[in-house]
Amino acid sequence: MDSDGTQDARGTHATPVPRPAMPPEVPAVPPRPTRAPGVPGPEGSFLAWLRAPRPEAQPGVWRFGHVPRPDEEPEQIPARQLLSGAVIAFLVGWLVWSLLWNGYLGGWWVLPLELLVPDSWRQNGDAGNVILWYGYYAVIIFAIMFAVGRLGRWGEVWRRYGPSAWRRAVPAPERPPTPEQDPASWPALRAAGASDAAERLAGDARSGLMRDVDYARITRAWQGVRSGSHDLSAFSGAVLRDGAAACLHPSGERDLPARIARHDLVSGQVRLGTTADDPRNPYAYRGTGLGLGPDLLGTSFLAVGPAGSGKTGTVVRPLAESLCLHALAGRAAVVVVGAAGAGLGPEDAYDVVVRIGNPESVYDLDLYGGSGDPDEAAAVLAEALVGDLADPHPGSDSRRSTTVLAQLLGPFRAVHDRFPSVPELRQLLDGAPGALDALRTALEGSGQESLIRELDARERQLGHPGDVSAVLADRVALLDRPAFAGFFDTSGQSRPFSLKALDHPVRVRIDLPARGHAEASRMLARLVLAQFTASIAVREDRSLFACLVLDDATGVVTPEAVRGIQRLRSGNAGAVLTLRSLDDAPRPLRGPLLGAAGCRMALAGVTPWDGQDFAEVWGKEWTEARDVTDRQIIAETPAGKAVHALRRVITGKAPTARAVTVRQVERERWSASELAHGVPPGHAVLSLTSVRGEHAPPLLVDLRG
Repeated sequence: MDSDGTQDARGTHATPVPRPAMPPEVPAVPPRPTRAPGVPGPEGSFLAWLRAPRPEAQPGVWRFGHVPRPDEEPEQIPARQLLSGAVIAFLVGWLVWSLLWNGYLGGWWVLPLELLVPDSWRQNGDAGNVILWYGYYAVIIFAIMFAVGRLGRWGEVWRRYGPSAWRRAVPAPERPPTPEQDPASWPALRAAGASDAAERLAGDARSGLMRDVDYARITRAWQGVRSGSHDLSAFSGAVLRDGAAACLHPSGERDLPARIARHDLVSGQVRLGTTADDPRNPYAYRGTGLGLGPDLLGTSFLAVGPAGSGKTGTVVRPLAESLCLHALAGRAAVVVVGAAGAGLGPEDAYDVVVRIGNPESVYDLDLYGGSGDPDEAAAVLAEALVGDLADPHPGSDSRRSTTVLAQLLGPFRAVHDRFPSVPELRQLLDGAPGALDALRTALEGSGQESLIRELDARERQLGHPGDVSAVLADRVALLDRPAFAGFFDTSGQSRPFSLKALDHPVRVRIDLPARGHAEASRMLARLVLAQFTASIAVREDRSLFACLVLDDATGVVTPEAVRGIQRLRSGNAGAVLTLRSLDDAPRPLRGPLLGAAGCRMALAGVTPWDGQDFAEVWGKEWTEARDVTDRQIIAETPAGKAVHALRRVITGKAPTARAVTVRQVERERWSASELAHGVPPGHAVLSLTSVRGEHAPPLLVDLRG
């Protein structure tokens, strides 16, 4: 049971997870952590972190230690008004009682006693008579105080400033949970008969040898036992042997080298900031932490903001770090794509680092996505090469491009048992006579007449109007550069990474050569996105969440890419895309892109026309509008005119009467002007949708919190 929680043993698959050439050595006993991950302050411990409450909450609420709030804001009376009203009510009650006691209000208040009690009881001077009268006085005093107490809201004063408020201010000591309720005791394992394994894990948790990644990883492996994917005896044996280090990730890592964000692997969330205490936010969200997890990223995430607005540092980097932790726990597979030096995390945080254009890169990128089907490889490659071209362009039809590529890839693979390299593909697309003649000669006599007909059709179409091979050759030429001479090799001499490996909890980072090769970088980003969506559709293990993080999606948004993003949700996968502006996407695709992404973020500094697109997709809501009208009062009498003249001299304004009209109107949740000019620096407006269909309205969030 030394697997990552999704397979029985290492190296048993036809396409094993790529691993670094020199995996780091794992110590037999890891150092004891000084503080529990995700718990602020040096006094935190792993047990305190594990036992912290995580109540069910609305989408996007940071659940760690969350205290639910009501949906609507309760009416809060200002303290000054509340206390002054209570004092005035008390003085009024005192005055009423004084007037009654001194007889200024007459003797009517003793009539009930005279009518109900005999004269002999009220006129004798014994102790019973004294008790009777003073008891009656007490009833009158109680009635007066009850009336003025209701009038002065004494109950609210007591709740806000009484002993109950003192007890809430002083935290009560926490009682240790029972073994059946303590997650550190692993009650599920005990109930299934694995008491020895549960005791070993509980001991490691108490001694500080367990980390949050260990807990999440072993929990994931236990879920495999419950589903029947793993054997209980193998799981128990691994736990008894290795304790908290059981069921390790294939890399042997138990944590990331350095964390920049707060993570909670029990709920699966990463904290990105704090929801602002703003009237435009629903009351239940105000002041709560903002937490995102696979349940939200599974609907895909789109962030739009200008350069310097914090997309990479405050959004992409924490999300990539969270997904890498999930991969170490055997829950997810992540592919992070960005420009070299974009700050997407250290290399030690990834299993595979593909640095395209860097001769020191250990790994290569498979240009054909690990596919053995020429038609599938042609479709993915055509999307990368010409998917971004405008519709009027003769090479914009990706179906024709797919046909052209398939006419060449099929015969070449049949002859060489591999796909062509970049220079070979360029020659075939250019229609070089030597390349096509050699391919035809190799096919003749092989009994593959259908492939010969494909090659004949390709030769007939060369040079005809509407042929897209020249456009494809020009695009392939962007990769046939000296900087990429050692990459995209198909001869088996390199270590190509294929996105077919997303059946495993792998962590991948792909660095694109943005400097000097901007067009090639955009083409490679489209290639990775196309390969990702194609691999998700044929994935075997869909219990593993897969996510593609694309730091800059400029030039990547195509009709096929939008359709692919829409299909990710059904495959337990998602994509995280960032754009500097929606202008980086074709105008006809901006609406579909915003509709395909369930989570949409507009950062501070977006343009008004970008804000208009967000305002349209977020729609409108019914709200209460208050119209205040000041009407000048016209005096009719001389005395009234004199009073009005005196008021005008004192106040400088004419006497007016205020009229307030309240009505229900439908207004935009966030207007384009508010998004462009009303979002403070370091903030963003974010709407969320979970894979279960739950929605969160656009929220103003502080990404610096």
